[in-house]
Order: sequence, then C-alpha cells, then structure tokens
Amino acid sequence: IVTELPYQTNKASLVARIAELVKAKRIEGISELRDESDRQGMRIVIELKRDARLEQVRNALYKYTSLQSSFFVNMLALVDGQPRVLSLKEVIQLYIKFREQVIKRRSEFDLAKSQARAHILEGLKIALDNLDRVIKIIRGSETVEVAKKELMKQFFLSQVQAQAILDMQLRRLANLERQKIIDEYTELLKTIAYLEDLLDNPRKILYLVKEDAVDVKSNYGEERRTQISEQGPSEFKDDDLIPHQNMVITLSKRGYIKRQPRATFRLQRRGGRGVIGVKTRDEDAVYLLLDADTHDSLLFFTDRGRVFKLKCYEINADVTRVAKGTPLINLIGIEQKERVTAVVRVREFTEGSFMLMATRQGEIKRTALRAFSAVRSNGLIAVNLKEGDELVAARLADVNDMVIVVTENGRAVKFPVKNLRVASRTSGGVRGVRCKDGDRVAGMEVASSEDYLLVITCGGFGKMTSISSYPTTNRGGMGVRTQKVDAVTGKVAAVRRICPTQELMIITTEGIVIRESADDISILGRDTKGVWLMRPDEGDSIAAVTCLDNEEAEIQAAV
Repeated sequence: IVTELPYQTNKASLVARIAELVKAKRIEGISELRDESDRQGMRIVIELKRDARLEQVRNALYKYTSLQSSFFVNMLALVDGQPRVLSLKEVIQLYIKFREQVIKRRSEFDLAKSQARAHILEGLKIALDNLDRVIKIIRGSETVEVAKKELMKQFFLSQVQAQAILDMQLRRLANLERQKIIDEYTELLKTIAYLEDLLDNPRKILYLVKEDAVDVKSNYGEERRTQISEQGPSEFKDDDLIPHQNMVITLSKRGYIKRQPRATFRLQRRGGRGVIGVKTRDEDAVYLLLDADTHDSLLFFTDRGRVFKLKCYEINADVTRVAKGTPLINLIGIEQKERVTAVVRVREFTEGSFMLMATRQGEIKRTALRAFSAVRSNGLIAVNLKEGDELVAARLADVNDMVIVVTENGRAVKFPVKNLRVASRTSGGVRGVRCKDGDRVAGMEVASSEDYLLVITCGGFGKMTSISSYPTTNRGGMGVRTQKVDAVTGKVAAVRRICPTQELMIITTEGIVIRESADDISILGRDTKGVWLMRPDEGDSIAAVTCLDNEEAEIQAAV
C-alpha cells in the first residue's frame, strides 16, 4: 500500500507505468493494481500473487518506476564573497555563524531602541516630578522653541527629552498614566541590562541560536520522509530481483544446459526406474547433475583446465521436465570442441577456502578460492594439464578436510587436504592417485571422518560407506578397494559425500531422473557390491548424482 510518493512524481503516470510493466512481464508477482485515493489522502494498492516474494516485487518497483527517487544537491554557495563547494558540516557551521550575527545585530538594534526610549522616559519622569515648574515655563514662553530651550536649561534635559515633554498629552498627568511611565521605564532598564549582558557574552548568543532551532523544530518540524546521503541509492542488481529458489541443473555431452525447480521431481523409493528429466537427442547423453540456489555462482571447469563463471539464474528456466535446454556455448565463451567436466556451486568467495581439482590421470591441485572470484567472459586457466590428460572433478575444501580420490575400477586414496601445497591458478597439479593400466579417475570428494561416501556404478549399484573405514595414506598411492566392479555393476560412475538425512538425485545418460532418500541406502563396507539404487534401461547407464540438503548446506555436482 503506497500512501506517499517522492517529490514531483505524478500518481497517475506512476500507476500507468506499473500496469505497463506488469503487462510486459518486466515485473512479475502482481495480481491487481488499484488507485483508492480520495479526499482522505492518497492510497495505491498493489496486490501480490500467492507465490510472489515481497522483496523482489518491491525492488523491481524501485528499479523500473519512480517509486524511489534521488534529488542531488549542489552545495555551492558564496562565502565572504567567494564561491565555495561546502560539505554538510560546513553549511551547518556557517549557518550557526550567520545566526550569531543576526542575533547580535538584532540585540544591538533592540538595545539602541530601548536606550532611546528610556532616555525619553527619564525626561518625562523629571517633568512629572516637577510638573508645576514645567507648566509655568511652558505658559511663560512666547514660542515652542523658547520653551524647549528653557526646559533644557532648567532641568538639564536633552533636546529629545524637552521635545517629548512638550509633546506630552494632558492625560499623562493622571496618576494611572504616571504609574505606567514608571513601570515602562523599570522594564526598559531590565531589558537594557539583559541586552548588554548578552552582547558581552558570546556563549549566551549560541544558547539563543539553539533555542531558536528548537522553536522552529517544535513549530514546523515533522518526521523526516527522505534520507540524506553523500551518494544516491545504489543501483539494484539482477540478484535483488531474483527470488531464492532451489534448482536442479542438468548438462548433456552435446552442451545443452537447463535448470528446473527441485520440486519438479517427486521422491521415489530406492531401485525404481525414475522419470524423464531431460529429452536427449540422438548421440547425446546427460553426464552432469547439480543442485543449486538461483543466487549461487557456478564455476564451470572444462576438460582443458579452463574455468568459466555464471550465475544460476542466468541459465534459462525450463517449464517442462522433458525440455532439452539451452546450448551452453550461448552462455559462456567455451570453444566448440571444449567440454565441461565439473561444476562447483559457490555461495561466497571467502578467505580460507580452497578449490581442489583432479585430473583423469590422477593428478590433484589445491588453489585458493579467491583466485576464481573474478573470471573473464572468455574464461581463466584453472590448471595446467599434461598432454593427453583432462580435468574431471572440482570441489570446495577447507584445510582440515580429507580428500578421497576414486578410480573407475573401484580403488580409493584418502589423505589430508593440508598435505597439498597451495598452488597458483596457472600451475599444474601433483600426483594424487596412481592408476593401474586401463584405470582412470572417476571422481573426487572432500569429507570429514563423520561423513559417508556414496559410490554408485554405471549399472545402478550403490552403497554408503563410512569415511573412517578408509585408511589415511600419503597421496600418490594405488589406494584400497572401495567397490566391487564386475560386468553387472559396471565401472564406478560417481562418488559423493552424503549423510543419512539427505536425499539424492540420480540421472542416466538418457535423461532419466530418480529422487530418493539416503535412508533407503544400505551402509556397507568398502569391499562390497552394494544394492540397486536405480535400474537403468538396457543400453542406458548412470551419468551423475547429486545430494540434496534440506538445511541448504553446500551442495556440489558429481561427474
């Protein structure tokens, strides 16, 4: 409900502008707009839709209409005859100085006026005290001038006093009138004493300046309706107009990306077939799944070791589950044959956080997260790769975390993150795991001893294993078995850090998605086969998995 508008804002034009923006869908979330102004005052009513968010609608109104306005003040003034640009403090100081001068001049004027009046009253008082002699002199004088001179001579009066006596009316001779003259003279003496004391004490003049300001405030002051600022209000960013919402992002091998609300996918039981999440084209397959908030920053790491940055809300939102999405090349400056192999969601680029990156041949690298806070539109180098190698995984980490690197044949190496030196953004990595012939890195995770590791194979088998079950070793070893791999299970497709309170979403290369609770997954040992988590169709296989945290914990993609 709007009851006041900024200065010089036309109400009818404002209402028409809001209606145009709603019709053009520049502002979403408004269901009705009414002007209920009457003789009681102005009132514009803006009704919101049931699913609208107040902050986003209000920020959009501020950005696209004159509902919020700025008025800039040029503080240029003449000071002692010279033009100067003043600060607010200087303006107040000069105003106080001006008010001191005004009060001083006013007091000097009132003092002179009071002294002149007291001088006349002194003459009248002398005349009243010697009334008979005054009357005799006046009656015995031939002219007014003679009478004036005689009065001045007899009573030592000034010319002004003598003239006042001659001009005195007969009614002033009454006792009541005589008392008024005496009273007025007494009050004038008090006023003269006050003004003389005031002019002799500058601090008392400052007190009067304060009193005058308080009087103005009490008589004319009201609650401030505007804000005084050295700068105008900051421009609203796109983030201010986008509501927070949990989204599921999918990416296919041919580079089609899409985002949908998490609620699009209902919870199912373990081992089901799932529903269509992405409609893929021929020779295309989904290979990445990610859960993120619309305001999160997404870092896209490519197989060539480059990184790109994009806001989640900048990805087009698809209404239907089966939509194929938007070509990623239209959103970031990726090259034609370059492929995104890992995506990390970042809420804030804080000090003390690190980015871990792993390559297909087992190298790993640790770089400060702040190095990725500003990414050019054409990308940045994230890791310097050896010939024939490619980047396959990236994760956020703290110095106290443990890192686990898992290969496609089910081997895992666990070691502390602090064992990795902090490398520059453009440098290469160090040996993280030693792969046997034909084996490659399937994924990497960062976890603590209280977490569980979810391992899922291409054939849909999976299990949860306590992180503490994995021995801590030095980096560069061949690791221990973490998954039995055979023709039925297929090779390891993805690994994820998980806890039993979370949910997970699994997607196949054909775009079939299932969402299930982690409570339904068995907690098994390292050297086991696992249970069915999803039953892909013949010719289909597991592509990626992501974990959903109800407490909005940090969620990362798995490839």
